[in-house]
Amino acid sequence: MVNPFVTKGYGGAEYFCDRVKETQDLVQLLTNENNMALISPRRLGKTDLIHHCFNQPEIKGRYYTFMIDIYATGSLRDFVNVFGKAILEELKPRGRKVWEAFVSALKSLQQEISFDINGNPVWSIGLGNMENPAVTLDEIFSYLSSADKPCLVAIDEFQQITQYPDGQNIEAALRTYIQRCLNATFIFAGSKRHLMGEIFTSPSRPFYQSVITMGLAPISEDKYTEFAIRLFEKNGKRLEEATVHEVYSRFSGVTSCLQRVMNVLYFRTNIGDNCTPEMVDEAINYLLDLYSENYEMQLSQMSEKQRIVFRSIVAEGKARNVTGGAFIKKYHLWSASSVMSALKALLDKDFITQEDNAYMAYDQFFAMWVSR
Repeated sequence: MVNPFVTKGYGGAEYFCDRVKETQDLVQLLTNENNMALISPRRLGKTDLIHHCFNQPEIKGRYYTFMIDIYATGSLRDFVNVFGKAILEELKPRGRKVWEAFVSALKSLQQEISFDINGNPVWSIGLGNMENPAVTLDEIFSYLSSADKPCLVAIDEFQQITQYPDGQNIEAALRTYIQRCLNATFIFAGSKRHLMGEIFTSPSRPFYQSVITMGLAPISEDKYTEFAIRLFEKNGKRLEEATVHEVYSRFSGVTSCLQRVMNVLYFRTNIGDNCTPEMVDEAINYLLDLYSENYEMQLSQMSEKQRIVFRSIVAEGKARNVTGGAFIKKYHLWSASSVMSALKALLDKDFITQEDNAYMAYDQFFAMWVSR
């Protein structure tokens, strides 16, 4: 691998840092047929942890494993489309007999699935071609129930179903399907704690008490330091502990941010040279310059009031009592209702996130760029 600090997806066990206990717990619970809810802020590595678990010997080869990312979906039709496509893409490399069983189960879409020149199926189904997504969903679960291996299905950003029209009825339908599907075990991963909490801990919701909930904290600084130094040394470079400490403290241990900065530090350190703390600011500024055009575009997507509230939150770092008189006076804001309206829009667009009754910028690099 050219750069061992992977910034796009799961690179394999060698490039995966720690999470030993989380991996053991998750594998053990899944292989004993427990449905799971994995809840943590985005960018801490939930998706990579799931891929890592699916790559363990207790699972790899013994199960069909499916990763479904529904972050960009907005309806049951979108959900079913993403679900079906992900299953087909996972089954295709396993041979004709395997994928044919799935295609045969999709009676409502058989006229819509095309084939390439090698005879392999292609999911080229437009949303307009899916006349009845509820029927197709029923067929997908029929396949999962009858597959020739047990199935593990991870649905990433599961809280997105709360944004669908008729969302609670869809929750109820999914809960019924999952309860009856004895051949599949499910992981519901989500980054918005309050929404995931409502889905799985509210007595009035269909998924109440149907899963074991597991959180995900940042990787410890000691473990990440050991991991980063090992990757540098393996490739003939030296990394000071103080450098890792500087990066870790700047980003509060958020995995994706650590990886991005370490990726830059790695390629800026020549073989035989030492990576020092003085190089950290240069690496961060390099990334901020790369992201600058994108961040300018994101700011332009906010209304004036949203921009002012966003900048106020960035200035605080972690902003509490944002609608309180002291905060409003400090940042020359307007009425509490106007601030609340701006907050809702910023949350909906993922410009900010809410953790432990505090608001903060979702993208720490964006916050740094605004501050700069």
